[in-house]
Amino acid sequence: MKAPIILLYFLTVFSSIPLIGQVAEEVPEPNYIKSVQFRGDTFLGQLPTVKLGEPLQLSFDDIIGDERDYYYRITHYDADWTPSKLARSEFMVGMDNVRILDIENSVATLQLYSNYQLNIPNKFTQRLTKTGNYLLTIYDEEQELIFSRKFMIYNPMFAVGVQIKRSRDFNYIETKQVVRFFIDGGEQIIINPKQNIKTVIIQNNNLKTAITGITPQYTIGNKLEYRYDQETAFWAGNEFFNFENKDIRGSTAAIQYIELKSLYHNYLYTNIARYDIPYTYNPDINGNFIITTLQGRTPRSEAEYAWIHFGLKHPQIGEGEKLHVYGNFNNYTINESTALTYNPRTSRYELPMLLKQGFYNYKYVLVKADGTIDESQAVSGNYWQTENEYQILVYYRRPGGRFDELVGVGSSNSSVITN
Repeated sequence: MKAPIILLYFLTVFSSIPLIGQVAEEVPEPNYIKSVQFRGDTFLGQLPTVKLGEPLQLSFDDIIGDERDYYYRITHYDADWTPSKLARSEFMVGMDNVRILDIENSVATLQLYSNYQLNIPNKFTQRLTKTGNYLLTIYDEEQELIFSRKFMIYNPMFAVGVQIKRSRDFNYIETKQVVRFFIDGGEQIIINPKQNIKTVIIQNNNLKTAITGITPQYTIGNKLEYRYDQETAFWAGNEFFNFENKDIRGSTAAIQYIELKSLYHNYLYTNIARYDIPYTYNPDINGNFIITTLQGRTPRSEAEYAWIHFGLKHPQIGEGEKLHVYGNFNNYTINESTALTYNPRTSRYELPMLLKQGFYNYKYVLVKADGTIDESQAVSGNYWQTENEYQILVYYRRPGGRFDELVGVGSSNSSVITN
């Protein structure tokens, strides 16, 4: 009887180890997991890029509310999100595969839920010791994968300077923003930069639209220059739509009216397609979100859930196409739960979505029949004046090194865009 038990043990252990060469993909949460916030030293839910030694915090709700057991696992990856060759003991002091112990049940809310919070470091996972890419995986007591999130840890060994420019291509001068940057190794000699340096350019914390594979154009001493135009250009997009319902019973500039059924229903004012109207500045938080409430002191356990009714006035789309709503509040995920449907009675596209009280940025995108995503042109339009956040990640594989180190991070905002 011992042989089957031993075999089952090894199958369980090795099934959780990523295959060599397999590119890590984030797994979206199921519909009973809500309000996933993953952050570093900010109160915004966003893509965490933290300095070596700084803390991380993950928070999420289970709306079944039965205090189910959840566990976490941390895995290290190279710049291209393939598994690194490091053993767990080489990048972690302590251990993972530990149950999340910090649980709070909702208090006096119509929607029952249990909130789970994980802080890293903690008494089990005492320290992450290597820079680079990481994947945090949440699974249940049956070893079933629930969801996962990516994060990055860096050590600022290289200086990274960033400039945002208007496109020099007259076909895109009104619609694209170009990211130019340099990498300065300082006193450290950069060996074979075209092969050993890898860069990632991220717009508004969205890894799904990141630009990779850019090599330096010029080398001046120990300084690498990236002065591309088309290769590092992003569609400028438009400012995000937003709503705030921290007062669950009060209408706002974005919420037209409220109904109370078994839960609160917040009906947003109808949004309109903006691809053919002039640009208008509208302050946003670049796709991020914040959980907050006026109905209690602790948003973690006292914030209500409400059905948010999105509505978009848009010409009818083609067969096989779909309009979706997304932002960092759902990790820029596209699936059936984010798809709007056309309502012939109101002549608009609509979607109800269950969200926790807070301030949310969101946008509409078109998924074409071939599966490609139109981020901006079909609904929001592209305007060079749009305020966007940009981040540059710089990885370096030392001669003889066994993993890609994240050695520099630079950032800029297109509010300082120049010609």
